Amino acid sequence: MSRFPEGFLWGGAVAANQCEGAYNEDGKGFSIQDVMPNGIRGPRTEMPTEDNMKLIGIDFYHRYKEDVRLFAEMGFKVFRTSIAWSRIFPHGDEQEPNEKGLQFYDDLFDECHKYGIEPLVTISHYETPLYLAEKYNGWANRKMIDFYEHYVRTIFARYKGKVKYWLTFNEINSVLHEPFMSGGINTPKEELSEQDLYQAVHHELVASALATKIAHEMMPEAKVGCMILSMPTYPLSPDPDDVIEVMESEHKNYFFGDVHVRGIYPGYMKRYFREHDIQIHFEPEDEEILKNTVDFVSFSYYMSVCATADPEKQIRGAGNLMGGVPNPTLKASEWGWQIDAKGLRYVLNMFYDRYQKPLFIVENGLGAVDVLVEDEQGNPTVEDGYRIEYLNDHLIQLSEAIEDGVEVMGYTTWGCIDLVSASTAELKKRYGFIYVDRNDDGTGTLERYKKKSFYWYKKVIATNGESLFE
Repeated sequence: MSRFPEGFLWGGAVAANQCEGAYNEDGKGFSIQDVMPNGIRGPRTEMPTEDNMKLIGIDFYHRYKEDVRLFAEMGFKVFRTSIAWSRIFPHGDEQEPNEKGLQFYDDLFDECHKYGIEPLVTISHYETPLYLAEKYNGWANRKMIDFYEHYVRTIFARYKGKVKYWLTFNEINSVLHEPFMSGGINTPKEELSEQDLYQAVHHELVASALATKIAHEMMPEAKVGCMILSMPTYPLSPDPDDVIEVMESEHKNYFFGDVHVRGIYPGYMKRYFREHDIQIHFEPEDEEILKNTVDFVSFSYYMSVCATADPEKQIRGAGNLMGGVPNPTLKASEWGWQIDAKGLRYVLNMFYDRYQKPLFIVENGLGAVDVLVEDEQGNPTVEDGYRIEYLNDHLIQLSEAIEDGVEVMGYTTWGCIDLVSASTAELKKRYGFIYVDRNDDGTGTLERYKKKSFYWYKKVIATNGESLFE
């Protein structure tokens, strides 16, 4: 009997702002990513600067047919991508959508279906229209709910029948750590109060639930999931104070899943708000809207961290977007992320025990510096055995979670084709099965080459995971 269920959705994931390029073509407006040349918000600017790698990305906008054909060759059952909000509504607050933007995604989804690949679409993936950030201060402003509702009604009406799986926001909990990138909040991070930050979170949660409600009304066959940045936290020691520190740290992330799945604010967050003098303003309809809960829970998983109550040991790990103390028992990637395959089994069990909803791993992978070489036939390739080892170890732990009784819908590796890093805006931090000939200085042909891992993943999919155990 197969260790993975029949119909398991194998595939890969990208984000529009990291791969499409064509930042100013066919009526597209600027997104916040267009003014983040180094992965963080630079000096205030009216125009994108040429050193931003994301402006060209990997030119997926013009080369998507070639790339989807390569995904099909690997055997993808699902392809996760996002819609660039500013392609559909260049400013974000228009009444009429941009037809050329809508048509691009029509063409992309049709291309996927040509090969039997199901699109898994993130509605908002770190690419709030820049105009909404600068005029309205992003999700700190309740008006964003109306703009988002208009946007989702537009794309649901256009793509119903073409897109079965939807995610409302990418890594929604990351707004606590990167309010501009995640929530389009233009207030400088150091000036943003917890009151305003958690009010923005409330606006996103209401918008997410509203999108779920609308999707179920307009597309009864569709499935809607939340998407959480998962980073399990272990106590640095068995000291009960460290264990409590872990519990309180995990609450900050569980909060987002709890509201999406249960439809109410959990007691532990109500306590946190009381003790920190945070008063969330609810409009009369909000409580009812939040009851529109998701069909599945999706998440990214790259690493785990530790926590301790001892202030002398609270050392932030290199590269950790959401903080955390490095685990002294684990090795780290070139970017300082602790590699913890067993943590994937752990987090799958934690989420399933908590929610009893189907789970979907929509990001997992290893960012590394890849070197292009020639294979025995003289063809360019990358000997990325380190990536194969990383993914193989994680997928074996995924199979263990399935043995534990966890219901898992599918698995999409992050950056299935090389793309520009969200956190560092580099291309040298590569995740893909497909090498893209573009460098951080902007040079390169943009040609695509299959890495060794391309053929490894093709076999994994063809055998429904059985090749992992050979």
